[in-house]
Amino acid sequence: MNALNRKLLRDIASFKGQVAAIAVIIGSGVMVLILFATILEAINQSRDRYYQGHNFAHVFTEIKRAPESVSERIRAIPGVSLAETRVKAPVRISVEDFKDPVQGEIISIPDGRQPDLNRLYLRQGILPEPGYLNQVLVSEPFALAHNFQTGHTLRAIIKGRMETLTISGIVLSPEYVYQIGPTDLIPDYKRFAVLWMNRSALAGAFGMEGAFNNLVLSLHADADEQKVIEAVDHILAQYGSVGAYGRRDQTSNRFLQEELDQLRVMTIVLPAIFLGVSAFLLNVLMARIIRTQRQQIAVLKAFGYTNVQVGLHFVKFTALIVCMGSALGVGMGAWAAHAMSGLYAEYFRFPEMDFGLQPATVVLSILVAFGAGLAGTFRAVAGAAGQAPAEAMRPPAPERFSKGVIEQSFLGKVLGQTGRMILRNISRYRFKTMMSMLGISLSGSLILLGSYQFESVNHMLDVQYRLVQRMDISLSFNEPVSSNAMAGLAGLPGVHYVESYRSVPVRLSHNRLEYRTSILGLDRDAVLRVVVDKDLQPVAVPPEGLLMTSYLAGYLGAVPGDLITVEVMEGHRRTLELPLAGTVEEPVGISAYMDRPSLNIIMREGPAISGAWLLTDETSHDQLFARLHQMPQVAGIGVISTAEANIRGYIEDTVLIFMVILLILAGSIAFAVVYNNARVAFAERSRELATLRVLGFTRAEVAWILIGEIGLITLLSIPVGWILGTGFALLLNHAMSSELFRLPFVLSPAIFAFSALGVIAASVLSLFFIAGKLRRLDMVTALKTE
Repeated sequence: MNALNRKLLRDIASFKGQVAAIAVIIGSGVMVLILFATILEAINQSRDRYYQGHNFAHVFTEIKRAPESVSERIRAIPGVSLAETRVKAPVRISVEDFKDPVQGEIISIPDGRQPDLNRLYLRQGILPEPGYLNQVLVSEPFALAHNFQTGHTLRAIIKGRMETLTISGIVLSPEYVYQIGPTDLIPDYKRFAVLWMNRSALAGAFGMEGAFNNLVLSLHADADEQKVIEAVDHILAQYGSVGAYGRRDQTSNRFLQEELDQLRVMTIVLPAIFLGVSAFLLNVLMARIIRTQRQQIAVLKAFGYTNVQVGLHFVKFTALIVCMGSALGVGMGAWAAHAMSGLYAEYFRFPEMDFGLQPATVVLSILVAFGAGLAGTFRAVAGAAGQAPAEAMRPPAPERFSKGVIEQSFLGKVLGQTGRMILRNISRYRFKTMMSMLGISLSGSLILLGSYQFESVNHMLDVQYRLVQRMDISLSFNEPVSSNAMAGLAGLPGVHYVESYRSVPVRLSHNRLEYRTSILGLDRDAVLRVVVDKDLQPVAVPPEGLLMTSYLAGYLGAVPGDLITVEVMEGHRRTLELPLAGTVEEPVGISAYMDRPSLNIIMREGPAISGAWLLTDETSHDQLFARLHQMPQVAGIGVISTAEANIRGYIEDTVLIFMVILLILAGSIAFAVVYNNARVAFAERSRELATLRVLGFTRAEVAWILIGEIGLITLLSIPVGWILGTGFALLLNHAMSSELFRLPFVLSPAIFAFSALGVIAASVLSLFFIAGKLRRLDMVTALKTE
């Protein structure tokens, strides 16, 4: 081992506290990068394998009823590879010893064989046998939720008739990776099921012999999807088509893609913040080491070491710290990814998902960490390598000092000697003070960023389920019915109030941009389902024109007063232009709203409704559900409290877990930053502090000079951290806004207080360790001339 390497190890041992603190920050950045990159890679690969291996369709459409002969015209469309017709219908299920309503979908498969598209992964059992009318396949999540096995039976209401069905197999489908009901946002495996039945049996139950009401297509690699969709819509328009759509708008794939997009944001943003802080701290540490080792560098060069050798020596110092941090980060990242694997497997149902570390991910993470470390220390290392030996041997020129503004002010006269020393040192070394403040404020900003997520998530759910959705039960009908049905609903057990709605699927267009959604027709003076403005005040639905969420208006580039092209995908399929009357704020989902009677007029129908919302007495739910099960027109029954509990559980399991990790890492960074600054300040001022002790200052007075300076810098850093944290929160808020969720930008005083307390706690802990060094200060050693 040569002299430079021995010196390197001595330096590492001498600065072990600061080295460990910076290694923890680097490890945090590497951990976050590996965690999100591993999850992203695992889901991406699982999705691609599953979609390709099970022929997931490219285009989907639903119609009222079309003769089977029409399928030949579909297959003749240029670009279509395979076309498969199906029968698909809503179904209500009765599960023994489970009182809540269970809804589902039942889909046909060719008798006794796998479908050509959206092939099923058979986890257990066999496909329904040809000629058997009551055999079904059930989705694995539903089966696990109710402990169903092959051979078990369940009861289902199919076309108004109660049928007993036998489970022949348990399956997964690429069409239901994210298995949710038509109006849900979060999977509820106990209350939503997917069933598959032989085509002949299901067609007979729904009167669909020789006809179909659902169609899926696969396309050639070079096909123009939009042209295929237009051709399909043209052929099926007369059969009540609601409009074809591609994979992008397919419900399961759309939710999956949203999750992948958010993971990509987290993979870039959070590691960049952590590694940026580590690069800054490495720069501070390396500059301080080189400043105190000027004479050592000069001696090394005088003995023949070249600039390159000296520079590489300090690069090795950085590399060792990065290696320690990377090793820590890789281990923590692998552990965190494994811990999160079960969570993602719960919500995204693939036949298999491998969360193992990929060598490319590890190499990329380490390279990014090395890049950040070298970028942070480049300037200091280059300065060390470029120092001339004679110049480096000369001690730094004494600085010129004079009375500053503080000493000449009233404050300077009031403060004692130690107070003036603290302020004088801060004012004379402004750049160093600003760098220290920046480091501490960055750690405070990360704490604010983590706590912001908790506040915003709770606020979002409170708005959605306290202000926007005030009903207890949501009902959807198989087909639009007369509003006279409300009278019958009002007489059901435990129902206090009934409000109706009309939902119409549409394609909205403006500025050559378009979006598929539904127009929700609300009753005038609605109280159970309201829309609110940016100040969370109720907005009355205008008698004419559209309201839409500000997110949707922004996507279409529309402002109030603009004409929106509305293509109705139901009934007469009219295309018309409606004025945008205003925008509303809604944190969950994307919708457009109209006055229900006005929507009925557009649809050229009477006072039709698609469903109803009920305000109920919870103690009467068992009787209410029993009566609703007897109504064949009721397709779905949603319990709002259950939906809220599901969505809160999902967010606690995903977003908030990540934020807890972020808070823990941010707290460790806050300690590392403050401790690093305290160690640097102590090392740079140990000679000065020892001199004061010799001159008669007490140990407490000397300690206060250092502790007071660090405390004052910490307090000055807190408001800066608030500003930086607010900026980070705003950036993350915009980056994570999606069609599913839009977290409100809410920063309460409690968030700022929590951030400040985190920084103060880190400072107190750091000063506790520094206090021991102050007690052990050796005045003789500190006063020796360097």
